[in-house]
Amino acid sequence: MKTRFKIHKTIGLVMLFILALTSCTDDLNITPNDDQTVLSEDLFENEAAYKQVLAGIYANLALTGTDGAGSSNLKNIDAGTSQFGRVLLYVQTLSADQMIWSYENDPGTREIQRNIWTAQNPLLLGMFSRAHLSIALANNFLRETTDAKLDERGVSTSIRSEIPAYRAEARLMRAMAYYYMMDLFGKANFATEDDAINSQPAVANRAELFSFIETELKDIDTDLVNAKQNEYGRADKAVAYMILAKIYLNAEVYIGENKYADCLSYCEKIINGGYSLATDYLHNFMADNNTNSAINEIIFPIVSDGVTTQNYGPTTVMINGSVGSLEVNGAEVGVGAAGWGGALRVRKQFVDLFDASFANDARNTIISGSRPKDIIDISDKDTGYIIQKYSNATSSGRFGVDETFVDTDFPLFRLADVYLMYAEAHLRGGGGDLATAADYVNALRTRANNSNTIASGDLTLDFILDERARELHWEAHRRQDLVRYGRFTGGNYNWAWKGNGSNGISLPAHFDVYPIPTGSIAANPNLTQNPGY
Repeated sequence: MKTRFKIHKTIGLVMLFILALTSCTDDLNITPNDDQTVLSEDLFENEAAYKQVLAGIYANLALTGTDGAGSSNLKNIDAGTSQFGRVLLYVQTLSADQMIWSYENDPGTREIQRNIWTAQNPLLLGMFSRAHLSIALANNFLRETTDAKLDERGVSTSIRSEIPAYRAEARLMRAMAYYYMMDLFGKANFATEDDAINSQPAVANRAELFSFIETELKDIDTDLVNAKQNEYGRADKAVAYMILAKIYLNAEVYIGENKYADCLSYCEKIINGGYSLATDYLHNFMADNNTNSAINEIIFPIVSDGVTTQNYGPTTVMINGSVGSLEVNGAEVGVGAAGWGGALRVRKQFVDLFDASFANDARNTIISGSRPKDIIDISDKDTGYIIQKYSNATSSGRFGVDETFVDTDFPLFRLADVYLMYAEAHLRGGGGDLATAADYVNALRTRANNSNTIASGDLTLDFILDERARELHWEAHRRQDLVRYGRFTGGNYNWAWKGNGSNGISLPAHFDVYPIPTGSIAANPNLTQNPGY
């Protein structure tokens, strides 16, 4: 069992009192498992409750309900379509050129991976609602930790000294939720702790969200714990810097402005924060990635534990799903031998990024066997190559505690991404140094045991896009990258099953953002549908 920030102890408590919190969106109608539906003053008689309630905000990234992995606290939304990391993986990776899901009768997956989604897609509703629940949880915590509230309760000096950092973390987690809403949907129901609980929320567009996220993350900098100084699984300054670097890298998409110099500046802040690459690339994706050398590289994880935080999240899905229908290789990666019987495979465009020069590259975990590379029929689990990037095995050769629910944390942000963002921001005119950018790329290749390092002159934007795919595949970045490069929609880059064509077809430009879920619009009349849907 892993030692980490104890989110599992408090998820039931925190989720149960959220029933009354409708300030973010009325479709967040939480169904409690007992009669506790409000946050009572009695809760805070034990001053440990402040940290426990904070833990519940983090728990919303990992868990979906209060009664096991299959339970959901979002009314009429299945746990499998609303676990934060899983739906993020679907909308950022399954929608692009790296992954195929075999079981297209699973709600919403067919439409996402064929790029034929509509506003009725349950995965989009799950993403929209789960992110807004993060916002509601953060807002509630901030309402309960004002100076006035602490004065009323006579909170001790020792606890009060912790509250500024707790509040900064809550604001950071709220900003992160708004970041994903800005990226995926281009708008969000907008509320802060200053809004009345039952008021109808306003709607913020991309420019308004960008301004809020930027201002908020800069404002909390003083109160956040320094990089690498917080408990594992909790946010610190580096997480805030990562989100800022991300919004600046994509600022031309979000607000039509060049912010590459700002992106590079925040990349440097992270790089100077004490992080280093894991000694082995695959350590980042193993069951002990909270204690092996990946602890130095992972900036922020979504935690997973085979006993205490059982969930159908991204690592459980990818490890079980990557067990091939022909290979039956589950025992190698610490799950049942048959796993989920060939649920996941890779599209041929991803395979083509690993030519002969990457044969010994640690990032190349492709298993071809006797399989054809092309996937003519998505339901044919014996076609298309598989990969074995994620594992429920440890770096010491042991396995996670459960053969279905894995111990492997999902590396939402890690240093390798920062290196590649630095290089891209430099090439886009953000300053920095070309030789340094090349050194960062070569550090990734050297770590992966690839002797084909590059010269500074070889560093181009096209190269960076491909290298991001090789380094960061199946880490919920690809759709965002392709949108930033102008290659997600349109027809200048097609991949297998893009637009529901076996060889790929052009997508209309409005598919660069997702539609606002129909149920969310029904819940808030202030929401309007994105153009084209």
